[in-house]
Amino acid sequence: MILPAKIHPAPPIQEAPDEGWWQSVLAEEEHHLPRRISRSQVDAPVSAANPDPEPAALDVDWEQAQSLYRQDQIVTLSVSGHNRGGLLVQNATLQGFVPYSHLVDMTCQTDAQRELFLSSFEGKDLALKIIECVPEESRIVFSERAARAEAGSRTQIFSDLRPGEVVSGEVTNITDFGVFIDLGGVEGLIHISELSWGRVLHPAHILKLGETVRVQVLDILPERCRIALSLKRLQPNPWQNAASRYAVNDIVPATITSVVSFGVFARLEEGLEGLVHISEMDLGKASVRETYAEGQKLNVRILHIDPHHQRLGLSLKALG
Repeated sequence: MILPAKIHPAPPIQEAPDEGWWQSVLAEEEHHLPRRISRSQVDAPVSAANPDPEPAALDVDWEQAQSLYRQDQIVTLSVSGHNRGGLLVQNATLQGFVPYSHLVDMTCQTDAQRELFLSSFEGKDLALKIIECVPEESRIVFSERAARAEAGSRTQIFSDLRPGEVVSGEVTNITDFGVFIDLGGVEGLIHISELSWGRVLHPAHILKLGETVRVQVLDILPERCRIALSLKRLQPNPWQNAASRYAVNDIVPATITSVVSFGVFARLEEGLEGLVHISEMDLGKASVRETYAEGQKLNVRILHIDPHHQRLGLSLKALG
């Protein structure tokens, strides 16, 4: 179900991400977007020898494309091919790409499932909205998810939203690099670095599909239909006053959050985690994984605190 954006008083906002941040977090999808359309291109099916087909040459009606984009209208196109990043779509006057994350009901966990899911669309018609239209790059990006909202909803949302505001939305997609939130017709992205003040092994450990969540708006790029969101900034940054609450050589309780070959990560409090390096353990002949387990509670000694870089060094030696 699509939820209307609910706007709440804005807490103080920190520095918004720049274009370089956007490029890095969306690198996976960008890699699979078709290159510029050339008249020498021909249809090519997906195969082991040609895993990333390009669309056939087409005289795109750019005036129509820009009008559909500006008015946030829904249009129907047929799926003509696919690659790992999504679907190639076209009709008589338009041609473009639907990124995998902008398809409805995508829940594939393996590459094989993803390939089967994408190939099932070929030859089908999809109701879509244009979310990027860049004539100088011969580039049109469509979204099936965006088309679930009525025409014109995107324009209204981008007109209403402001950086710093707190909005409510539904989790519609979870990827390795972050979580997409439906704000009532437009999806925003919580990058993995904005999910928690602490370490995040995978976004799925923080949020679940279909969950309703409150987030802060960091940045808005209407021309690229992108909204940067944050979950962690609704909570105080525990690193800001960590040095005043903890001191070197303090012995404090902690919970192991991750066991790795070179040591364990332990959480002192929500968002405040540190590393106990293997050199700071008395293991004898046992391995780290044989000795410690995730969720285990123990006492640790603080070796150093670096709030600026959000680093905390811990030890399991000399606790007496």
